[in-house]
Amino acid sequence: MAAPKRGRRASGAKGSPWRALGLILVIIAGLVVGMFASAGTTDMTPRLGIDLAGGTSITLEAKNQPGKPNAINKTNMNTAVGIIERRVNGLGVQEAEVQTQGDRHIIVNIPKGTNSKQAREQVGTTAQLAFRPVLTLAQAQKPQQPKPSKSGSAKQSGSDKQDKSGEQDKGKQDEKANPSSSPSASPSAGGQGRAVTEGLKATADKSPSPDPSESGGKKESPKPTTPPQQPQAPGVSAALAKKLSALDCSTEEARAKASEKAASTKGSEPVVACDAHDPVKYALGPVSVRGKNVSKAKAVFDQQRGQWIVQMSFNDKGSDQFGDITGKLMKKPQPQNQFAIVLDGQVQSAPTVNQKLTNNAEISGSFTQESAEELGNILSYGALPLSFEESDVTTVTAALGSDQLQAGLIAGAIGLALVVVYLVAYYRGLALIAIVSLIVSAAMTYMIMTLLGPAIGFALNLPAVCGAIVAIGITADSFIVYFERIRDEVREGRTLRPAVERAWPRARRTILVSDFVSFLAAAVLFIVSVGKVQGFAFTLGLTTALDVVVVFFFTKPIMTLLARRKFFADGHPWSGLDPKRLGARPPLRRRRRTVSTDPKEV
Repeated sequence: MAAPKRGRRASGAKGSPWRALGLILVIIAGLVVGMFASAGTTDMTPRLGIDLAGGTSITLEAKNQPGKPNAINKTNMNTAVGIIERRVNGLGVQEAEVQTQGDRHIIVNIPKGTNSKQAREQVGTTAQLAFRPVLTLAQAQKPQQPKPSKSGSAKQSGSDKQDKSGEQDKGKQDEKANPSSSPSASPSAGGQGRAVTEGLKATADKSPSPDPSESGGKKESPKPTTPPQQPQAPGVSAALAKKLSALDCSTEEARAKASEKAASTKGSEPVVACDAHDPVKYALGPVSVRGKNVSKAKAVFDQQRGQWIVQMSFNDKGSDQFGDITGKLMKKPQPQNQFAIVLDGQVQSAPTVNQKLTNNAEISGSFTQESAEELGNILSYGALPLSFEESDVTTVTAALGSDQLQAGLIAGAIGLALVVVYLVAYYRGLALIAIVSLIVSAAMTYMIMTLLGPAIGFALNLPAVCGAIVAIGITADSFIVYFERIRDEVREGRTLRPAVERAWPRARRTILVSDFVSFLAAAVLFIVSVGKVQGFAFTLGLTTALDVVVVFFFTKPIMTLLARRKFFADGHPWSGLDPKRLGARPPLRRRRRTVSTDPKEV
């Protein structure tokens, strides 16, 4: 009964190597088919990261917002990632990477061939859009700095210039406050971002300032440090009028501070804000329509006016709100019949309302194609839930990336060559099995990395290349463990075929434990690390898993088949399994048979 059982196991053992080899061939064939099937989205090479292909890497840091202590959370960060990704893709950028790093940083990797300046403006702009009614406005007075002069006549001349300048500013203020003196003028006309809506018009040029001679020739020198006093408009509280009077819009830095403060003000409260293009400041009412109610915005070229404009359309809620506010404003006097389009705390335009409007609106003015497309893209994809500032910007040229890739490949080739030299010198014929197994493992790693690029956005960066180099040693270590177990069995006096089968269970256990430890370390590193270090951990884990597949389904079956060949079975000196070189003992089974069958000893 015992003999037939052993015979059946032997028969099964002979067939198992081919089944294992057939399975791994099917896996490789599937990967190859997958590469050709995805040839439309990839050039059949792994997708390269910024440090290898070249491009720009932008690190954004979320800022705490006044009144919102818990705004920086996982939900808002993930929402911001999605919006930034849509913005970048809206520029026509392919294969950009947007991911969180830690609890308050977002990394944006933009490959070469992209306008990095435009992309930086896109990803960092909060784009908090709101439509607010204008309560009143004032001229943003710039501080006067008369040039020092050596003679008295020069000082007098400078005073005369100030008188003229002051009279011109006064004329402009009168023009703002009394629209009847210039019917076509609008407070924000002349700068980028004029708004027009279905018959709602704002002119592109300011009316000329009145000549001082027309007002009786009177000249009054204004006080440079004191802003002009404006009559308190209806609906403007004394506190709001005081804020408007104190608002400084004279410099870029002052406007930036004012916009930051205005952007942090609640939508239900009135606010003071600077014009983004002209020396005008506004007192604005509560938000009437929010930017999230803009359903679509796009840049188009207006053939009639010969300029680029941004057309907007609202969703149902926004359309109703827009109709309500324009219906109320059209009945009010200047400037309270205007509404302000406020983007990130700055007034982009403040057009006059002549009729009730419902759905469509447009922002027009001195746009270029690039600036119009940029604003349309920002408005289309909505506002970021958080405010961000650039904490780091790194640009890698294509030449530098190519040099780093070449250096990584050279390092990998040197590491592989050293492993091959060691295997040939120590294991001789067995080195052939190890080298072929390394080639199979490298091919599978290459194909999987190529497929993971378009599938999950995996990009091969320099740390990932380092992980692949480290994996060469891990894979070679598995072969060494198995070969040494076989050699131990040969030293015990067994022939090669039973030595191969007896060595496998012990080697298999050691290989699994070793690879599990490596994979666990890679998994932990991937979870706790951020940025490029994750590329190293991912590649290390991937190659470790492939090591198990290759050893089980390729190396072991190939070793079983080669053990039946005379070159290895007879222990050729160059096979690496020569019993004499290994110091093998006489066969144990033959000595036992001699003792047990001697009739004289019985």
